[in-house]
Amino acid sequence: MMVLDLFCGGGGAGMGYRQAGFDVVGVDLVKRKSGYPAGELIQEDVLKILEETAFLRAFDLIHASPPCQTHSRTQHLRDAQGKGTTKVDLIPQTREALEKSGVPFILENVEGAPLRLDLLLCGSMFPFLSVMDDTGKRWLQRHRIFELHGITIDQPHHFHETAGVRPLGIYGSMRDNIPGGGQTARTLEEAQTLMGMPWANWPTLVEAIPPAYTHYIGIRAMPQVAGVRVSHD
Repeated sequence: MMVLDLFCGGGGAGMGYRQAGFDVVGVDLVKRKSGYPAGELIQEDVLKILEETAFLRAFDLIHASPPCQTHSRTQHLRDAQGKGTTKVDLIPQTREALEKSGVPFILENVEGAPLRLDLLLCGSMFPFLSVMDDTGKRWLQRHRIFELHGITIDQPHHFHETAGVRPLGIYGSMRDNIPGGGQTARTLEEAQTLMGMPWANWPTLVEAIPPAYTHYIGIRAMPQVAGVRVSHD
């Protein structure tokens, strides 16, 4: 069973699928210093890969995390810190190409992105994505939404509303602390533990999703996509 991980970054999503039992091929234009530990990496423009329908059909499942800074709720924070990026939205053409392929696929992005909200995952749904300090158990604050095509995944329950302590985020800079607002991880090691990505550096963690999220998806998607691979004929 094979997963194609488009816009794969440093391998957070890909590693979750690998842990779920898939063979993984990642595609990204940039090769990260932290590497891609989930499987084979193809360093290429994803938009070119999306034109290769026959190549897409060689996979059982496709995961895509297209850039969508236009709709990110953290864009204002990045702008204020002088870290703003050129606003882009590659979701429409990614969705169109994957629909054409006929392969079951998943689009993933931040809250506020123009995706159908079929699934929402949060750090509080995975108890091991946490650290302890003198205030108690600090869970990972990282909501991600998923638009599902050809598969269905049950929505797990949120727990953070009753956690009783502030969560920790992985965004912007380390040690950010906004009174009455968000707080980011204090060290790289803490961030790696929260994300479940011990190989990753801070820039990779900021953009990644925890492998736990795609492991949750992958083990439920595998029996649904088994034997459904699109014929090249």
